Amino acid sequence: MTCSISRFVQFILLLALTAAAFVSAGAQNVGTAGCDCVPDQVIVQLNTAADLPAVAQQYGLDPTPLSQVASPAIYLLRITNGSTPTQVVTAMTTPGDGRIAFAEVNRKLSQVERPGLSWTQGRSWAVGRSWAVGGSSKGYASQWFPDVIRLSEAFAAAGTRGRRVVNGQDTGAPIVVAVLDTGIDLEHPAFAGKLVPSADRWDFVDGDNDPSEVGALRVDPAFGHGTHVAGIVAMTVPDAKIMPIRVLNKDGEGELWRITAGLIWAASHGADVANLSLGYPDDVRLLHDLLDCVDVGTTPTGTTFPEIGTQRLAVSVSSGNGANTTPVFPAAEQRDGMLSVAASTRYDELAPFSSYDRSWVDVSAPGENIVSALPGGRYGVWSGTSMAAPIVAGITALVRARYTAACLTPHLILGHIKENSIDIRWNDLPPWGNVRLNRVDALSAVSTAPVCPAAPKAELIFGSEPISGR
Repeated sequence: MTCSISRFVQFILLLALTAAAFVSAGAQNVGTAGCDCVPDQVIVQLNTAADLPAVAQQYGLDPTPLSQVASPAIYLLRITNGSTPTQVVTAMTTPGDGRIAFAEVNRKLSQVERPGLSWTQGRSWAVGRSWAVGGSSKGYASQWFPDVIRLSEAFAAAGTRGRRVVNGQDTGAPIVVAVLDTGIDLEHPAFAGKLVPSADRWDFVDGDNDPSEVGALRVDPAFGHGTHVAGIVAMTVPDAKIMPIRVLNKDGEGELWRITAGLIWAASHGADVANLSLGYPDDVRLLHDLLDCVDVGTTPTGTTFPEIGTQRLAVSVSSGNGANTTPVFPAAEQRDGMLSVAASTRYDELAPFSSYDRSWVDVSAPGENIVSALPGGRYGVWSGTSMAAPIVAGITALVRARYTAACLTPHLILGHIKENSIDIRWNDLPPWGNVRLNRVDALSAVSTAPVCPAAPKAELIFGSEPISGR
């Protein structure tokens, strides 16, 4: 199945998403009874749209949605009776209301390097480190991780550094990588000639097409995060285009609906790959369904997202920095169209800060002491799984540029990258237990072509043995 809709309706829906994100961005977390979520809002999918007025009346909601996506429709609704989001969701689901497919709070989330989180440990950046490869443009160009993943060899083998290969030549359009984060420094030299046109950028915090980072270096802990992540993409796949999408504010905080809007924007504006260096501690249904749809166009329950048209999007997600096995989402969603990424060291060991569990982490990539761009034309060093995920996003873009067959859905490409990773294992490694590192390798990923499936797509996706090999 595909998700199709007229450009006009798509435009209207995206405007609605933007408006909702703008309204909720300034909300304070009050009256939520311990829920780390946007107050006075719930997310609800109904089996039948005609039931919306009655459902809204019963549960104290405004029947006019703040925004909506998908089919059957998933609504962002405002609570009007003073109840908390948790109370409304509990009333809808205990016992279950047959008119409601699912209901959940509009959960808050953040970058996985944000200090002070109960479910992850912050990893701070440093500017101008005094060690051999420091925070400078020279250090950026000569750091350790490209050699570990054999990036130069991969460029030579692929015959491209990010433009689609056509008839054996890299003459096609560049692959587009969306970076959903705190925004970026649009004027940084590392991004010269590497950004999509301004019409394809968006700031879902302030509601405009200027996704510049907001804040002050060394004052706001999150400031520079998106620029640093995007700089890693720019190094890993230099001829691709970067689509900056600001979904996190200057404190590194966002919300579920805003992330959903950002992914829909990325897919509908032509991105091939998306990077999510962010997380939250609980599973959510909305993003779970959207990740299925940007992979193959539908979900096992039949939900589609018409807003994205026929576009498909491979997603790389950081696993979190908890130094334990506690699941961090969306990395732990385990959807076929995404890879969850832990951090490894220059010695091919699991980074001591990385969240990891063999049941939900797919691969690892270098994430310790990575030099990349910072706002103001600077460079600096940051450690975290946020630094590992964009390396995987870049390798994914490189594979997509080299192999352009229409049959290669995101889960096929991502499964290929996992299968061609470096298999390194430890038994009973505290605190993670048995570890299978699956450290990504750019050269291996581009040296062998992914194989198109012979069986029907639906059987491969939703059968007992998905093609991705999970």
